[in-house]
Amino acid sequence: MVRVVEVERHGGPEVLKLVDRPLAAPEAGEVQIEQKAIGLNFIDTYFRTGLYAAPTMPFIPGNEGAGIVTALGAGVTGLKPGDRVAYTAGLGGYAEKRNIKAQALVKLPKKVSFEIGASVVLKGLTAEYLLFRTFKVKPGHVVLIHAAAGGTGLILCQWAKALGATVIGTVGSPEKAKLAKKAGCHHVIDYSKEDFARRVSEITGGTKCDVVYDGVGKATFAGSLDSLKPFGTLVSFGNASGPVDGFNLGILAAKGSLYVTRPTLMTHIADPATYHGMAKRLLGAIARGTITIAPPKVFKLADAAEAHRALEGRQTTGSTILVP
Repeated sequence: MVRVVEVERHGGPEVLKLVDRPLAAPEAGEVQIEQKAIGLNFIDTYFRTGLYAAPTMPFIPGNEGAGIVTALGAGVTGLKPGDRVAYTAGLGGYAEKRNIKAQALVKLPKKVSFEIGASVVLKGLTAEYLLFRTFKVKPGHVVLIHAAAGGTGLILCQWAKALGATVIGTVGSPEKAKLAKKAGCHHVIDYSKEDFARRVSEITGGTKCDVVYDGVGKATFAGSLDSLKPFGTLVSFGNASGPVDGFNLGILAAKGSLYVTRPTLMTHIADPATYHGMAKRLLGAIARGTITIAPPKVFKLADAAEAHRALEGRQTTGSTILVP
């Protein structure tokens, strides 16, 4: 038996329940890992509330983690018991141990801890596809990054600056503003005090941004469009404030022939070769120091509900993990 956090019905953080469940031996193509750290992400709250549909009920949330290989299913090559690994994959992460497809695992470099590995793969690969695949950031581009002091935001800011972009970040407090500035933002806007679209126009002398990376959703969508130059791109990759709905496509024409896209990480990493190429670029950037990952905030697996409350209440900065 292993301890897992399970969701039997959709709802608030209170529906996260710690229970004991049996764990079978890994099937063909699978690996069993003992988890040392589990990533906490906004997507976990989307599945918990029912915004995203889980394939079964009940289900175990969690798409990211790191640990040690303990057993191999038939046909698995390239891995062995004792290997240090990390992953982003399907649901099932909120558990002491889990079975997972071998192709979802990436080996952790020795200099990358389990805690960092569990906190960076999903967020870091999100930053990778946003910067290199969705809108390819080049020197001279002006980018706006919402939630710049969040886990994904801090990676985006550092990487975008390293690519030669002018980086503008939005945050919700003076404390978060300091973190975003340290992460490479050339300009930081506290949206709790300022109209961020108006401030973007002031910062850029009216020319505005080439791209906006928006993981907030409903609350920032209109202002994000107003922050773009003609032919600019809005990349909406999350719904922290709720999903965008009732959108009139004609607004894109009126505001300058804008582009809007809604990508997801899972589409980008569906091909194993692409996934491992993205992970190699990410882990290489960390190893070289292009991206620095601060130690994550830690909650016990048993306190997953408390962790969700902190995340949804905007009480966290950087990354947060659960530990068994």
